[in-house]
Amino acid sequence: MFASRALRQRPPTLQTQLMSAVIGIVSLILVIVAVTTSVFLGRALEGSLDAELRSAADQLTRVAQYRAGMTQTTPSPAQILDSQYVPRGLALFVHGATDASGSVVGPLGRTVDVEPETVQEALRTVQGGENVMSIDSFGSYQLVAVNVDSVRSNLSGAQTQPFTMIIGLPRTEIQHTLSSLFTVIALATAGGLILLAVTTAIAIRVSLRPLRAVATTATRVANQPLDRGDVSIQERVPEAEADPHTEIGRVGAALNTLLDHVDSSLAARQRNEERMRQFVADASHELRTPLASIRGYSELSLRSTDLPETAHTALERIQAQSLRMTRLVEDLLLLARLDEGQELVHTPVDLTLLAIEGVEDARPTAHDHVWELDVPAEPVTVLGDAGRLQQVIANLLANARTHTPAGTRVTVTLTTDEASALLRIHDDGPGIDPSVRDELFARFARGDRSRTRATGGTGLGLAITKAIVEGHGGTITVESEPGSTAFEVRLPRLRPAAPEDEGGAAPDGGTDPDTAGGRPGPDATGGDPEATAPGGTPTADAPARGQAGEGQAGQGRIGEGQAGQGQTGEGQTGQGQTGGSGQHLIVGNPSSDAPSPDDIAAR
Repeated sequence: MFASRALRQRPPTLQTQLMSAVIGIVSLILVIVAVTTSVFLGRALEGSLDAELRSAADQLTRVAQYRAGMTQTTPSPAQILDSQYVPRGLALFVHGATDASGSVVGPLGRTVDVEPETVQEALRTVQGGENVMSIDSFGSYQLVAVNVDSVRSNLSGAQTQPFTMIIGLPRTEIQHTLSSLFTVIALATAGGLILLAVTTAIAIRVSLRPLRAVATTATRVANQPLDRGDVSIQERVPEAEADPHTEIGRVGAALNTLLDHVDSSLAARQRNEERMRQFVADASHELRTPLASIRGYSELSLRSTDLPETAHTALERIQAQSLRMTRLVEDLLLLARLDEGQELVHTPVDLTLLAIEGVEDARPTAHDHVWELDVPAEPVTVLGDAGRLQQVIANLLANARTHTPAGTRVTVTLTTDEASALLRIHDDGPGIDPSVRDELFARFARGDRSRTRATGGTGLGLAITKAIVEGHGGTITVESEPGSTAFEVRLPRLRPAAPEDEGGAAPDGGTDPDTAGGRPGPDATGGDPEATAPGGTPTADAPARGQAGEGQAGQGRIGEGQAGQGQTGEGQTGQGQTGGSGQHLIVGNPSSDAPSPDDIAAR
């Protein structure tokens, strides 16, 4: 029903409008011509029939007077018509003082008597001012009445009685001629309209071909991603369809001029973006060294025991701000590298394990929130950078934690379809302000306009998240209303090859229960996050992501997108790690300069 309604409401095309207008006007003209021709021809035929009828009436009147004088009575129609040459089908009715009779001349010249009632009806028709009536089994007739006066008898000299004659001729020829005319006009009109429709459609289609070329070119250009990246518009309207000497060709020529201007503008924009990106990358890279020096000297100065309290406080603030500035510089450098596609290293990654680790890392930082996890039993493998994907999950969870009140329920759901994996992070918090929803993933966009670390961050967390997701060929969307906010990350799914051997064989021939099949051990999902390794350093009993957190071992957290720090291969021995059959995540030792949970990237 809705589809048919949409079809009814769809506006007609220009070709349809032009064809309808031309065919409608021509059809109206042909109808007017046909009606006018039929009217004038009908009148001409009726005039000819009326002249023939009056000629027959004059002839029969003279014969009737002669027959009355000879017989001294009112003659019958048969007596009047006897031995007379009259048209076939002529009807003659005689209405005398005492009787009425009538006859019709048949196709073979023989007269056929009619009922007296027919004669009376003919008399009433004529007396009523009409001249057309239908006679049973004979059809429609045109009538004329003639009053025959009394005459003197040739035998006795007496006067005869006056009587009335009604003479009629059939209208069959007129009706047949008009019917034939209507048939010819209808067939000629239909054929002419069909020929007109075909020729008009061809002419309009050829004339509108440049417009179709313009529409096709504009559609191809509109389907190109023009919002970012090195974009070059190569589509143009063909020269044959962009003749500036024709009205429609000027549209194509104007579109080509516009595309040339847009192409040059996009090239200039790309050059400016590349210069800006290079400037940000260079500036961020150059700032890392002085910031590291500031942080080092502040840490060295804080070790002194004879510092005044004010100096000690000032150095702590310098150290804290240098850490914050370092993270901002690292974020800017990361965005610049992601824009250039230089940062990501793609390997098979178990997204299920990353979701489990992300939730387990988020729980100690927000005990006043309710954390829920819903992941499939089988591994969900994608091709990507494990550290960066871990950063995506950490950023979104920190975003949900920071911008929702205590008691908020945060649910992490992982589902799959034929081609992709869908990670959904939902919370029942107050929702996102509609005024910032459209620019939520823009750089330096903040849900909270303040710049304090407790509520408002640098505004790069979600921008980095989007850049990482898009760098993996995925998409990220958000839907928010009061009481329900959901971020959805969709990534291309990597279908694992069929394993040659069941289970994960350890190098010594055994099977490590914590790493077989790529699934996390008990301590990675719900065990003690501060389990102590043989070396005395807290570790997380989970398959390695090749990433170390920045000074957050006490909570088992993974650092803020610092892939490549503390990476170890299979069987390598690092700080607080035992070399064995499987890989284990190296975590840093707690330190006084470790960032707080609020330092995790947020909106």
